[in-house]
Formats: sequence, structure tokens, C-alpha cells
Amino acid sequence: MTDQTDLPMRLTPYLMFFALCGCTQFPELDAARTPGVEKAPFPALLPLDGLLVGPEPRATPEMRSGIEGRVAGLRARAARLQRPVVSASDRARMEQGVAWPY
Repeated sequence: MTDQTDLPMRLTPYLMFFALCGCTQFPELDAARTPGVEKAPFPALLPLDGLLVGPEPRATPEMRSGIEGRVAGLRARAARLQRPVVSASDRARMEQGVAWPY
């Protein structure tokens, strides 16, 4: 069971951590903005009910062929990543070890 007087001592490391986090440098967000964004109007807020009503999106044949092409490319990339990194001849040479020069 801890004493109530021990609580501030246990919280000191956490308080120091959060105090140091407040001293960090934040990236310059103003430099990331595109010119004229401060004069642009705010986007219109739409009710969520109106956005959820409507036909469900369907994939078109053009979308399907594009997705199937991406899937084939990703599967080929995954197959290449499954191959050994070191060739069999290099592995056999490495297993022989290093000969000392003297």
C-alpha cells in the first residue's frame, strides 16, 4: 500500500516527460499550405444522412481490369520477394568461411 505523500514523487517522471514534450519543434505547417488557401471559402458541411442514401457503388469492367492488373503485379512482386536473397553458389562460398591471410 502506498502512502499519499509518495504520489507526487511517483508522478514526477511523468510530469518531466510531458514537460519535455512541450519543448519539441513542430514542423512549419504554414509552409505546407498552397498559396491562396487562407482566402478560400470553407467547404460546405453536408448532413450525413444525405450522403448515405443512394445506390451502392458498383465496380465497372474497366475498374475490374485495372484492379486485376494491380493484383497480378503485386502477386509477382510478392513471389520475387519470396526468393532467396543469396544465390546458392554465393551461399556455398560463404559457408566455406574466410581464410586468414597469414
